[in-house]
Amino acid sequence: MNKTALITGASKGIGFELARIHASRGDNLILVARNKNKLDELKRELEKKYAINVYTIGKDLSLRSSAREVYDDVKRNGISVDYLINNAGFGDFGLFADCDWDKQEKMINLNITALIHLTRLFLPGMIEKEEGKILNMASTAAFQPGPTMSVYFASKAFVLSFSEAINNEVRDKGITVTALCPGSTDTNFHAIVLDDPKLVKYRKMASPKEVAEYGYRAMMKGKPLAIQGFKNSLMANAVRFFPRGFIVKIVRKIQEKKHFRKI
Repeated sequence: MNKTALITGASKGIGFELARIHASRGDNLILVARNKNKLDELKRELEKKYAINVYTIGKDLSLRSSAREVYDDVKRNGISVDYLINNAGFGDFGLFADCDWDKQEKMINLNITALIHLTRLFLPGMIEKEEGKILNMASTAAFQPGPTMSVYFASKAFVLSFSEAINNEVRDKGITVTALCPGSTDTNFHAIVLDDPKLVKYRKMASPKEVAEYGYRAMMKGKPLAIQGFKNSLMANAVRFFPRGFIVKIVRKIQEKKHFRKI
């Protein structure tokens, strides 16, 4: 019997590649993103190529009621979710005192609130079946504070801590929760944050496909923590051996260099 994966942020980037991977394994899909037209294009492609069922939901998960609306839609259609992949998220760059509060609030709603609400809604069904896997998109940003991207880094720290805690709570019930922590990835994330795609061309990044494949394997193995890339793993673990104040200063310098300007 085919399993079903629900993937948020599936219209592009890592979520898009995760949809392809699950489809190639014969999984049916529920794809969620704001751009339903792109989801429907992907639906037609995957259904034709892999003979699976794909259900699309156009939804802005930064809106408070959206997670419940997604859940209710899935339940109305009698679909049982075996894999929940909370991939949707975004970041912003700049000093917190100068930030656009509405944008920060949407980031918190998407990166944190929607993720934990969807987990809370779908987890009981997995517990009832005594089977299920959850993949939450964290980041190597989760391992240290991030001056100039303070809310984004903090949101990913939350995702990591939450995922590890929930994994501990449900592992004996046949369910695993994996926090995927990629480093810089060649998606439009950095172009949006910097507001200039040209500024990220020089940086060597992992491809969305590489990250998606790594994340899929980690989820299927039930790994609680999956840091993609040896260098990323080394850096994420190294921060434990230095004073916090020193790490914050270093991150600030890296951020300023990365974004090509002093603030």
